[in-house]
Amino acid sequence: MDPAILCIGSVLWDVIGRSPSAMGLGSDVPGRISRLPGGVALNIAMTLRRFGLAPALLSAVGRDDEGDALIAEIAGLGLRCDLIYRSDDLPTDRYMAIEGAGGLVAAVADAHSLERADARILAPLKDGRLGAPDAPFDGIAALDGNLTEGLLARIAQGPWLARADLRVAPASPGKVARLQPLLSHPRATFYVNLEEARLLLNAAPGAGPATALAAAAALHGRGAARVLVTDGGRSAALADPQGAFDAAPPAVMVARVTGAGDTFMAAHIAAELRGEQGPAALRSALATAASYVSGEVAS
Repeated sequence: MDPAILCIGSVLWDVIGRSPSAMGLGSDVPGRISRLPGGVALNIAMTLRRFGLAPALLSAVGRDDEGDALIAEIAGLGLRCDLIYRSDDLPTDRYMAIEGAGGLVAAVADAHSLERADARILAPLKDGRLGAPDAPFDGIAALDGNLTEGLLARIAQGPWLARADLRVAPASPGKVARLQPLLSHPRATFYVNLEEARLLLNAAPGAGPATALAAAAALHGRGAARVLVTDGGRSAALADPQGAFDAAPPAVMVARVTGAGDTFMAAHIAAELRGEQGPAALRSALATAASYVSGEVAS
């Protein structure tokens, strides 16, 4: 039987515009626009599903036409979505991004419904469906920074996930500060990029650790039990009580970037569930992420 895995956070529609052209402020270029199921929690869940795992989603999705269509697509992927909070008065969230020849040009994440739903998305952890205060969920729980800082603080202090193996992603550099309440959690593993790591370390603009390895070691030194830091096509590193090490990702042509970090995180979780450890699990995650950004893995 697969280990119990929850993906808690954003489940929404990704609207992505991609062009092979280099773009700057005010650019107007030909390209392709697609709408796909997305959001950090859903991206992680979809990758876990590709590895044969069966995660459940905790999130907020509206009872509007967009929400019904999104739930239908999620269910078609074989993901458990019956625990998602469906709101009558909140619209389904959306994410919009523009990608060009140099990677991500700009993005806007509209996760206001998830934020307004707040702790209502955690009801299955309290009412016996997944756990209760005296019998908390004890599997893997992937959290993302689209949850509010207040809710993340309550998760850090509350009983609902006190026994869980927490895997934490910031969602974006603009939301990484929300993770501060979880930074000293003894059961949390953080997945951040180099920019996000510097922000968590409160480094001055243009300062901070120069490499993923240095950043991972610094965050571990600040109290993070375990942390993985990526730095695009350059390197990725892991630091925990056993030490710190890094690895280089495979060199590939970049076809897309949205969802790459989520894919890396899910692939690392899947590798560890297969029994891989340390450098082996890190290399497996890097290989999967490289295949994703190259376009070899379907969205």
